Amino acid sequence: MDLDIISPLTVTVDIAGERLEIRPLVLGELPAVLKAMRPFASQLAAEPDWLTLLCEHGEALLQTLSLAARRPREWIDRLAVDEALVLAGAVFEVNADFFVRRVAPRIGRLAQAISSRLAGPAPSPG
Repeated sequence: MDLDIISPLTVTVDIAGERLEIRPLVLGELPAVLKAMRPFASQLAAEPDWLTLLCEHGEALLQTLSLAARRPREWIDRLAVDEALVLAGAVFEVNADFFVRRVAPRIGRLAQAISSRLAGPAPSPG
């Protein structure tokens, strides 16, 4: 059995003199995070260009980082650029892995199940 499926990936990083444990987002965090990242979501790739994203969508990126790292925005704003890049990479790594390996396959299976039910025999008219 793959233990990563049982326990989600966690990354520990040392940022601004603190040790942070970055964990995947939970359901209640998704609405705010998805809203914050909407302006740049289409630009996320396997290896995002964080500096370009910061230049083009700075406020949205910093708000997303604050929410996903579970840190106050003021704390994020005070980070050195290199620390912010490490944090952004950790947040992206943990959540991309979680969504690609756990959420996406489950959504795919759910979509197949719904499709199969909809494609089943149509009820006869009464």
